[in-house]
Amino acid sequence: MDVKQAIRKRRSIRKYLDRAVSDELISELIDAARLAPSGLNAQPSRFLVVKDEKTRSRLRENNVCAQDFVCHAPAIIVCCTDPGAYKKNVEGMDSTDKTRAIRDLSIASSFLVLRATELGLGTCFVGWADEARIKEVLGIPEGYLVPFVITAGHPAEKPKAMPRKMIDEVLL
Repeated sequence: MDVKQAIRKRRSIRKYLDRAVSDELISELIDAARLAPSGLNAQPSRFLVVKDEKTRSRLRENNVCAQDFVCHAPAIIVCCTDPGAYKKNVEGMDSTDKTRAIRDLSIASSFLVLRATELGLGTCFVGWADEARIKEVLGIPEGYLVPFVITAGHPAEKPKAMPRKMIDEVLL
């Protein structure tokens, strides 16, 4: 599968088989994410992978996500980023470090999701999550941001492609 095929095949999966995602597959996903570019090569992205039932139960009990499927997914990849990773700024040209960190995490996470698609895994970006509760339950450092999580697993559904705007509709 090439990148274009992975882009076209990727779907938001919310139903997974009751089958663990191997450590080898998780390693492949994290490897793809770590190879993504980042501003100043700051590499602010960090990932915490939740696969065990005890931790998923704690996340459920603390109502960290608005959607029930999240804490039932075989793997929850908690996407974190460190705005303190940037050591240089260009006055008048740079966004805030928070914006830069979220941008770089988004790029890395997209690489991760495309690699998952290539490997036959399903994923879903989930933004409806309580950042403070996730950080508290999982012990994520105070200065880190957790703008979203990604669920991952062996898909138990094959959703149709969602309608997309035409090229001329996205060009300014």
